Amino acid sequence: MILVTGGAGFIGSNFILHWLAHSSEPVLNLDLLTYAGNPDNLASIAGHPAYQFVRGDIGDRPLVRSILADLRPRAIVHCAAETHVDRSIGGPARFVATNVSGTLALLEAAHAWWTTLDAKRRDDFRFLHVSTDEVYGSLDPDDASFTESTRFAPNSPYAASKAGADHLVRAWHRTYGLPTLSTHCSNNYGPRQFPEKLIPLVVTRALAGESLPVYGDGANVRDWLHVDDHCTALRAVLERGRPGETYNIGGGSEMRNIDLVQHLCDVLDRLAPREGASHRSLIRMVADRPGHDRRYAVDSAKISDELDWRPRVPFAAGLEQTVRWYVDHPEWVERIRAGEHVRPRHVAPDPRVAS
Repeated sequence: MILVTGGAGFIGSNFILHWLAHSSEPVLNLDLLTYAGNPDNLASIAGHPAYQFVRGDIGDRPLVRSILADLRPRAIVHCAAETHVDRSIGGPARFVATNVSGTLALLEAAHAWWTTLDAKRRDDFRFLHVSTDEVYGSLDPDDASFTESTRFAPNSPYAASKAGADHLVRAWHRTYGLPTLSTHCSNNYGPRQFPEKLIPLVVTRALAGESLPVYGDGANVRDWLHVDDHCTALRAVLERGRPGETYNIGGGSEMRNIDLVQHLCDVLDRLAPREGASHRSLIRMVADRPGHDRRYAVDSAKISDELDWRPRVPFAAGLEQTVRWYVDHPEWVERIRAGEHVRPRHVAPDPRVAS
């Protein structure tokens, strides 16, 4: 079986759904269910015989040790993290606690358990750390895309905390021999994403008739990766990646924020038109956030050449599908906006763990 941390979050839940759709191998989801952990994301697999859920913290060493000893996973896919840049600016300590200290605790528990395995199981085990392209910092308009050898230059507390976690994962491979893998992905999008991120924020606010804030001049550029493509990349890295290596995962779809927001408004005008006005009329330019990175772009040549992976979802089609999902699932959006998703309906804790 495999252990996924943060499996009720956006990337983690999509990875679990993708995994169970393509494999009979059981998966255990360890998630603390903080504000962005949404059990509704996994409602479709409630009761699935190959799925288990434990509500808990990656920093809870006794809990993690008991899970590893009892269930003996062949791999850990580490998705648990605090990820929102704006929140990290207002409260960086929480990001350090989860992303750095939490990763340290998980590495220590994994290494201690890994050393008890026989030689073959040690060789087969993998610790896959899911990170971000934001650790590389910011690009100018004409700069080449980030590669795996780009120097780390994080500019937000979030990015700095993920860079710290990346360094720990590398150290546990180089010093202790733990067979780790790391990935750096570009901006993800798709259905069921918590609406503090740009695309679901714009769509859910527009559907509610609320203003659509765009930072600064709107010319910040991001590379967009559909979460389904991200999941296929993570599977490729887990199955065929070389221990100790890092793989960048990009969507090859750069776009300025203002152009993206306007495009989303145009899609909404077709799928959920406003009476008498375009959704573009809701756009409002607001003061830029501190340390706002100007451009991200990811070179995915390494994962393409070594693991034969490349993004398959065309950006325009992926955006249309994503907008349509939010339009068609107003009850999901309303539960999020009301904060009701933090009271899980579709999962039950493992009987060994107090909820």
